Order: sequence, then C-alpha cells, then structure tokens
Amino acid sequence: MEIPKGKLISVGGAEDKGTDLEQGFIQRNRLNFFELGILKRFIDEVGGVEKRIEVITTASSIPVEVGENYLDAFGKIGCKNIGVIDIRKREDVFEEAFINRVKKADGIMFSGGDQLRLTSIFGGTEIYNVLHDRYFNEDGFVIAGTSAGAMAMSNTMIYQGKSELAHLKGEVKITTGLAFMGNVIIDSHFDKRGRFNRLAQAVASNPQCTGIGLGEDTGVIVTGGNSLEVVGSGAVVIVDGRDIRHTNITEVGMGEPIALDNLRVSIMVRGNRYLLKDRKFIASETATA
Repeated sequence: MEIPKGKLISVGGAEDKGTDLEQGFIQRNRLNFFELGILKRFIDEVGGVEKRIEVITTASSIPVEVGENYLDAFGKIGCKNIGVIDIRKREDVFEEAFINRVKKADGIMFSGGDQLRLTSIFGGTEIYNVLHDRYFNEDGFVIAGTSAGAMAMSNTMIYQGKSELAHLKGEVKITTGLAFMGNVIIDSHFDKRGRFNRLAQAVASNPQCTGIGLGEDTGVIVTGGNSLEVVGSGAVVIVDGRDIRHTNITEVGMGEPIALDNLRVSIMVRGNRYLLKDRKFIASETATA
C-alpha cells in the first residue's frame, strides 16, 4: 500500500466536546479541553482554527443533533470556518455541492453511529475517491473519525458482534472498510464495552492485521500509515496476531468457543507510540525526546 502524505485520527468515541467545563478542565478525565483535548489536536494537525473543517454525520441516526454538538465543540476551540455535510442516503453522495465541499476542506471529521452506513453509502463514489486521493497525496490533509467513523477507516472492518458472545465462532461479523489504512482492524469504545474478545476473534481470523482497540476519549494519530501516537485520556490496546501458535478457529463449529495462544498485546496511553510495520512500542519518554 502506498505511503500516505496526509494523517488519520481515529478516536474510540465519546471524545471530550467541552460540555462539562470547569475553569477549562473536564471533570471526568482531568485533561485540559483547550490544550490537550482530541478535537483541539485535530485542529492543530489541520493547521489551526482558520482552516476549513467539514463534519460528516452520515453514520449517525440523529445527524442534526450530532452536527450541532460538533459545531458547538469546535466553536469553543475558536473555529469559525466549519460546516456539517448532511449526507443521509447514497443518492446524496452524488450532489455536486457536497463533492466540492469535500474537495475544498482542510480536514474531515466522520461522526459515530453505524459504520456499515459509511461503507455502503460512500463506497465506490467520487467523494470516496476524492478523500482517498487527497489523503494519500496532500501534505496536511487530515481525516478524523470517532467510533464508527474510526472503525470504517481500516481495510478490514468489524460491523457487528456482541461483546458477551464474541468468544464464539461466527459472532463477530467482518466486511471491507473504507481502506484508508491497510492490515489493521480498529475497534472502538474498547474498554467501556468489553470488546477485547471481539477484536481478538477478528485478529485470529485475519492474523496479518494488527488490532487497534480504542478507549473512549482516546485515539491515535496515524502518520505515514505506520506511526501511531496516542492522544486523549484513556488507553489504546494493540492486538498482534502474527505470533499466534495455536487457534482452533478453523476446527470448531459455528457458535462454539474459540481458543488462542500467544497473542501479543500492548497497552498504550497518551504520548506512547507504536510502529505498525516494526511491531514496536515506544514509551512516552522516548516519544517526547
């Protein structure tokens, strides 16, 4: 896969939107919203508050409310050049006005909701081609996504799977994502919804893929399609299946529990980095230096 010039920001959902500010601090995570919040980092990566941001709410079942929340959150940071692209069905994707807005934006933010809506509505369209081309060929172009918006960024995408059944073969459903990233599988709300088994089964079925489990209000900034930097208040779990020594996933029947041996797991927090190609964890001190 070619090396992208742009950046991706994948967020595990429930990112701080500045709704609980007390003298600039969020009560639930104690990160300064204006300095260390994920949305602030997104704006910094795009190039500042004057840059054009478009929020795409397609994945959401309540797109108007979600759009207003992001307008308010980015407004707290000082952004004024921001819009919401309200694409609700595949026919909307072909509107020239929407295509032109994607072409002119400096950064794109995909909201949460249902990731299958993103792939089924945008797949194979001009907007998708524009996003793909700009991400791979334009320095400074940033695509961000939270929850479903993050999960759809990979080439292999989980679209269904209950946490309490994820240890059973066939309960984790996988399809093709938007493929901004190759050889990864991204899951969101990872610790809050107990999704380790879900990501482990997905990786066991696709051991060439590295699993990225994103906690809430936590994300990774992806540079060059390889280097992950953790941002936000929680943890990111890396699940590497390339050293799996044993799995029964091809032997048991559908609905039966699966076994795995020798999964490689890393747990990362803000400032830590991970190199996908080298399978290398870099601690905060090294990353800062």
